[in-house]
Amino acid sequence: MHASKIVGVGHYVPDRVVTNHDLEKLMNTSDEWIQERTGIKERRYITPGKDTVSSMAKEATLMALERAGMAKEEIDMIILATITPDYYFPGSGVLLQRDLELEAIPALDIRNACSGFIYGLSVADQFVKTGMYRNVLVIGAEIQSTGLELNDEGRNVAVIFGDGAGAAIVQRAEGDEGILSTHLHSDGRFAEELYVKDPGSSRPPRLTPELIKGPTTKPFMNGSAVFKHAVVRFMEVIGEALNANGYEKDDIDLLIPHQANLRISQYIQTKLGLPPEKVFNNIMKYGNTTAASIPIAMSEAFEEGRLKRGDLLCLAAFGSGFTWASALIRW
Repeated sequence: MHASKIVGVGHYVPDRVVTNHDLEKLMNTSDEWIQERTGIKERRYITPGKDTVSSMAKEATLMALERAGMAKEEIDMIILATITPDYYFPGSGVLLQRDLELEAIPALDIRNACSGFIYGLSVADQFVKTGMYRNVLVIGAEIQSTGLELNDEGRNVAVIFGDGAGAAIVQRAEGDEGILSTHLHSDGRFAEELYVKDPGSSRPPRLTPELIKGPTTKPFMNGSAVFKHAVVRFMEVIGEALNANGYEKDDIDLLIPHQANLRISQYIQTKLGLPPEKVFNNIMKYGNTTAASIPIAMSEAFEEGRLKRGDLLCLAAFGSGFTWASALIRW
């Protein structure tokens, strides 16, 4: 069995900045209300005709490749995590493969929402460990803005989400560096607490004018239920990663939680007793970018010098499904 490590990270966010004050003009909300409940000050929305899930993923990939000192032709496999693909089918992984002009390599799409990137990282880790592939590209990329109700009815969800993409290159490693372990979980009993119901294949016809006008094609979130479960599962899965590798919480050099809500991140930080410099948050700038949030944060943490060689990095996520996951990495 081989070891695997992350050798390059990158990100892309759209140019268009949407502030809380911009949303005040579209719905009955306020900058104070949004910041108090979520910590978000602004987010990025795509420019239609310019940004797509695959184009954003490509830009994030090119940054990761440059930082890794690699050519795109060295990529053996693509794993793309998104719940907002460019097409109903095929998945956006093959579109990224086309955009990168790579021939015949496999492309796998993962639909695990906010936990998608860690699920993808775990899959990449297994492929590299078994020796099947040497370099696996893992991306989280999302466009949420085009599916939001920017009005009073949709405001509780609309103020939270943003668009963007993040990428990581997983490569064969030697010694004890790299991905130490990953931990994946789900509980489908709560699937309808955070979901988009339609269009669904089990309800013919899949899409009608009435459905388009109705609420079921828009995101639904039971915020209190999500928060209640998230704070429990985050703590469990972080503890699981530490215990599996014989570490204590104080050994963590940097924790990057999924950027769902700044209040959740602050709760986790308090419960773990970690100082602010050991927890990375950027939800203030980007909102919740679902599967893209952790790789964007990793890329920015590296950029800011907060992620250094030898650091013990913990990633943790919780989201729709419910799904939750963690990874412990020796950088």
